[in-house]
Amino acid sequence: MSDFSIRLARAEDAEAYHEVEEDAAQLLAEEPSLAGIPVPPSREPDEYRAMIRQSHCLTAVSKDRVVGFAASRRHRNEVHLHELSVATAFQRQRIGATLMNALKIDCKNSGIRAITLHTYRDIPWNAPFYERHGFVVVEDLETYPRLAAGHAAAVEFGLPAERRCAMIHFIE
Repeated sequence: MSDFSIRLARAEDAEAYHEVEEDAAQLLAEEPSLAGIPVPPSREPDEYRAMIRQSHCLTAVSKDRVVGFAASRRHRNEVHLHELSVATAFQRQRIGATLMNALKIDCKNSGIRAITLHTYRDIPWNAPFYERHGFVVVEDLETYPRLAAGHAAAVEFGLPAERRCAMIHFIE
């Protein structure tokens, strides 16, 4: 198990976010059940910098190296988690779980009422991971137009609608 810490993101983390996301995306590219399905491109550092400026992004660091992150963007009284990634060499060390728990604390302290996201229903490190962290699938996307639009954009990109879902975690 490696030593790591979690801190608020800094603008200079954006380059590393892109690199960590690229590295972690290999898991999706290698997932047999996703053969022939495109992997969305990693966000560019400028997009990550814009999210970081909103102050709801967290960075996992090991020996001064960014090894994981949670990048989110505020939408009124909710935060949408756009990406939670951990570099493959640092996975299975509870870094992702620690980032998720820290994001929930940050949101609670900021008066956020919920965290939302889009993910695969059936990939173990996707919806099942988030369910273990208190997220539930949003079955009626019509009640969440922003989530419905994100789902539609993923399907338009080429992701399978029946395997994708939106999830929400209400902050207590």
